[in-house]
Amino acid sequence: MSNNWDNLAEEAVEALLNGPGYYLAESVFTVDEVTAANRIINAHSDAAQAATHFHGEHADKIHLQRRVWNLLNKGQVFVDMVQHPLVMKVFGKILGRQFILGSFAANRLLPGAPGQEPHIDYPYWDLHDPDEFPAGINAGFHMNCQSLISLHEFTAENGATAVVPGSQTRGLYPSKETFHDEHIQLTCPPGSLLLFVGMIWHCSMPNNSSGERTSVLGQYLPKFVKPMEALDRSVNAAVRDSATPELHQLLGLDLRYPELLEDSEAGNAEGRKA
Repeated sequence: MSNNWDNLAEEAVEALLNGPGYYLAESVFTVDEVTAANRIINAHSDAAQAATHFHGEHADKIHLQRRVWNLLNKGQVFVDMVQHPLVMKVFGKILGRQFILGSFAANRLLPGAPGQEPHIDYPYWDLHDPDEFPAGINAGFHMNCQSLISLHEFTAENGATAVVPGSQTRGLYPSKETFHDEHIQLTCPPGSLLLFVGMIWHCSMPNNSSGERTSVLGQYLPKFVKPMEALDRSVNAAVRDSATPELHQLLGLDLRYPELLEDSEAGNAEGRKA
């Protein structure tokens, strides 16, 4: 596909802010990248079961969904994926130029895996209890953007991601009934890149095929939202030390706060003339 990321980024920003709330770029990553990512994810998820989300109604089948967290420590292919130019250009416009990474993980659905509860993403994911949030919270601006990289073909049969186009404007946690009536599934080839805002209603659907379906999931946040994964403690020093300026930004390595202000150098630190 074209490497004219600037033009695609303009389309994507418009789609996320003023359109359906998602943008799908097909076949962005190469066969070699997809193969390498699958190999690493399978090696880790064959060995251990990890925490997962939105499968509370299917506890008996939770072993059929395999998560692999902290991918930045697990291969250069993931370090490259997390800072793809389209991701950086689009999310920088929506979340602010110093946006950060909240999580970078894999989701592997084995045959027979159930679908997820329809949901919205962190930090909104417990909006089913409005008292957890400030009064008047709404969808006027975004505190989350997500990336999804397909490592297999996504089909209706194997549980391709489902969304309700335009639902990001409602500022509500989805009901199962409304989601069922309004959702569409986003099918795509391997190596595709799906970008969406965290407030859009979405979920993975059941894998009714005979094969697995794996994706890499990226969570991106404004600089003032606390990340979901403790990347400051978990990312290896070697990854941090060799980070590009883009990855440096994503890891929040240049952000000043929080700091021990009583130990800080005296003087004005903020304002137009700081």
